[in-house]
Amino acid sequence: MADQALTSIPPVGSPKAAAKEKPGPLEYMRQWPLRVIVGLTLLFLYLPLITLMVFSFNTSRRNIVWQGFTTDWYVKAFNNDSLLQAFINSLMIAFFCTVISVILGALAAVMLWRFRFPGKTVVEGSMALPIVVPEICLGVAMLVFFARVMPWPMGLPWPLNLGAITIAHVSFAFPFVATVVRARLSSFNRELEEAAKDLGASEWRTFWDVLVPHMQPGLIAGALLAFTLSLDDFVITFFTAGPDTITFPVKVYSMLRFSVTPEVNAASTVLIVVTVILTAVGLQMQNNTPKEKKA
Repeated sequence: MADQALTSIPPVGSPKAAAKEKPGPLEYMRQWPLRVIVGLTLLFLYLPLITLMVFSFNTSRRNIVWQGFTTDWYVKAFNNDSLLQAFINSLMIAFFCTVISVILGALAAVMLWRFRFPGKTVVEGSMALPIVVPEICLGVAMLVFFARVMPWPMGLPWPLNLGAITIAHVSFAFPFVATVVRARLSSFNRELEEAAKDLGASEWRTFWDVLVPHMQPGLIAGALLAFTLSLDDFVITFFTAGPDTITFPVKVYSMLRFSVTPEVNAASTVLIVVTVILTAVGLQMQNNTPKEKKA
C-alpha cells in the first residue's frame, strides 16, 4: 500500500505537479478571472471593427438592417476610380513618410543618445511637440506654412503632387520613430563599439555593423508606427491636401457626409486587412532579428 501511495504522487517538476501548483501573483494569464477580463476587453475593442467588416457584405444599403450576403459592394468599391486613386495616394504617402521618418528618426535618436551639446534639452522638447500638440493645431500650422511660407507648386505630376502631404506626415511621424529607437539604444553596450574600433573598424563600419543591428527591432517598430500614423491620418491631411491629392481617409469622409453605405464598409475593410497584413509582416521581421548573445 505504501508503494502504491508513493507511485501515485507525481514527481516534482512533472506536468501534473506543475498543473496543480497555484499561479503566482504575477502569472496573470494563469488566473481565469484575468483571462475573462482580457477577453472581454479585446471583444469590446474589436467588436466595432468586426461589425463593420460583417456589414460590408450586406445586400441592403442601410447598415442597420441585415438582408443577405453579397460581395457586390467590394466590386463597386474596386471599380470606383476616385476611391482607388485615393487609396493608392495614401499608400504612396505612407511609404515615403515611413522611409524618410525612419532615417530622420534613427539619426535623431543616435544624436540625442550619444552626444552632449548646448541646447540639447530644447531639441528634445521640440521633438516632443508633434507628439503632444493636438492634430488640429498641427493641421492649421501646416496650412499656413504651405500657403504663406513654402507654397507647394500645383499641377506637378504624380507622385510629386503628394509632396506637401508627405512633408506634413513626416513632421509628426519621425519623432515617434526617434522615441522608439532611442529607447532601444538605452540597452546598448558601448563596449561593443570600442571593441570594434580596436579591431580596426572605421566609424561607418562600426555604426553599420554594430549599432544598426542592435537598433533593428526599434527601426522596424518605428517604421510600423510611422506607416500606420500616415495611412490613418485625417486631420492634418484634410488641411494640407489639394483638390487633386485626395487620400483614402479624406475620400471616405466625403462619402460619409452623404450616407454610410456598405461600399464605405468594404473600402474600410480593405484598409484594415492591408494594415493587419503589413503589421504581421513587420512583427515577423522583428521576431526574425538575430538575438544578442550573452557573454
